[in-house]
Amino acid sequence: MHTDTIVSKESQVEERQEKTYTFDEACKKSLEYFKGDELAAKVWVNKYAIKDSFGNIYEQSPDDMHWRMAREIARIERKYPNPMSEQELYDLFKDFRYIIPQGSPMTGIGNRFQIASLSNCFVIGNDTHADSYGGIMKIDQEQAQLMKRRGGVGHDLSHIRPKGSPVLNSALTSTGVTTFMERYSNTTLEVAQDGRRGALMLSISSKHPDVESFIDAKMNRGKVTGANVSVKIDDEFMNAVVNHLPYRTQYPIDAAEPVFTKEIDAQSLWNKIIHNAWQSAEPGILFWDTIIRESLPDCYASFGYRTISTNPCGEIPLCPYDSCRLLAINLFSYVDQPFTPEAKFNFDKFKKHVAKSQRIMDDIIDLEL
Repeated sequence: MHTDTIVSKESQVEERQEKTYTFDEACKKSLEYFKGDELAAKVWVNKYAIKDSFGNIYEQSPDDMHWRMAREIARIERKYPNPMSEQELYDLFKDFRYIIPQGSPMTGIGNRFQIASLSNCFVIGNDTHADSYGGIMKIDQEQAQLMKRRGGVGHDLSHIRPKGSPVLNSALTSTGVTTFMERYSNTTLEVAQDGRRGALMLSISSKHPDVESFIDAKMNRGKVTGANVSVKIDDEFMNAVVNHLPYRTQYPIDAAEPVFTKEIDAQSLWNKIIHNAWQSAEPGILFWDTIIRESLPDCYASFGYRTISTNPCGEIPLCPYDSCRLLAINLFSYVDQPFTPEAKFNFDKFKKHVAKSQRIMDDIIDLEL
């Protein structure tokens, strides 16, 4: 009897998944769900509703999506002790009230029509300091492959030799970092992700001799429009700024005996960063020595772990070929009696849901594997 019930339920799920909706039907139902918020309804249908490559839509509203995620995560939960049920998971997701897997998990979990990543963001990079064309193209290919699966990508350019450096090919000298900024930016613009473009972070060390041209790259209108850019600033640089000291850039940036060095005015470069950020909102800055000191992976540097860049919006520094999955908790929902003198935060419920959130994130890793 129990087996028959399961088969029947699975058949119902399959039948429900095969039903399709027009864009207008999904928008109408989603508009009801979002209580008249037309922008929210259209964004959800365009970006998160399950659809195939022919434009057929298989979900009518976020309620369908929340059941889909609950079913898949419950399937993983059943492999472990004290599993959360499908209903329990749905109640956490329902109406975006408590736990909200972000972006890629909403689109990718249980999606059998598209190849989509469940990770939101990736950092990639050569395992060595190779800056050959082969190494550069390898990163470009990996970036494109991740972006077409909905992943945001970050990588560091500090390994690329500076402009004017000798190279062993007919070019004779390197064109420097900015040429390859444009290459990676164009790849981002070329890869469409169901109506959204890719997201890219390019970073460079303040130690790199091309750091000034990197900072200026986006000041030219129409250049490097497909990437966010950030400078990885070390303690030595900030000390030079504060104390009006010269600062030495070099290549390779971490070499004891670099093949190329150039002394710069740290304060002038700092002022340029501020001016450009004020005028164009970039570059961002990453206080890199602080990041490394507080990095869990870099505690295991002797085992090969090395943080090199961040995801496109800079929320998390990662090692090469590491990824992150994003999940939000709606803090408003933990305020009891909001907007009254008796309003208070329900820490007990919050504590329980944080633990469940972490478990859900572990389940999503299982799903991705």
